[in-house]
Amino acid sequence: MPGASVMVEIRWHGRGGQGAFTAARLLGVAVTLFEKRYALAFPSFGPERRGSPVLGFTRIDDRRITDRSIINDCDVVVVLDDTLLNGQITNGLRRGGLLLVNTAYNELPISHPAYVRTVLLDATTLAHHYLGRPIANTAMLGALAAKSDVVSIHSLLASVKLEMKGTSAEKNAALLEETYRTCGGKIT
Repeated sequence: MPGASVMVEIRWHGRGGQGAFTAARLLGVAVTLFEKRYALAFPSFGPERRGSPVLGFTRIDDRRITDRSIINDCDVVVVLDDTLLNGQITNGLRRGGLLLVNTAYNELPISHPAYVRTVLLDATTLAHHYLGRPIANTAMLGALAAKSDVVSIHSLLASVKLEMKGTSAEKNAALLEETYRTCGGKIT
């Protein structure tokens, strides 16, 4: 069909306080303001307390997005905390989809479909180095930019600089760049 657009749907798994929704929102800002596409970012909370499992969602398209429902079938699953890994984490991940996991493991401790591309990254260690705390959400955004064509690193950097202030913006931008390079991206 001529002119058909392809929506990209991303599901973020984290714990309260790890910034899953912030990452979903930063991605939405990056593509909306700096890539002139449409995005919708929203959270789904259970018991709203630090440490509880939370979900964040981002939809990206070339056309206006009207679907505000929870994302079940997706192109990317980002896991900010490997303690959330279970047999259902890849449910709904489309063939050829991308599973990004923040983990110190060299292998996933769970089975996952062979048709899923998997990237394991110790984003927590990188976050400790750059931020002085274990908040790995911007690190995982860098991995997303390096391992997919969802968003450019330049748009993410602009988003971080717009949405964060002072040294927090500087540190998160440095973390974003380092993770992007660690995952094979080249900044031009």
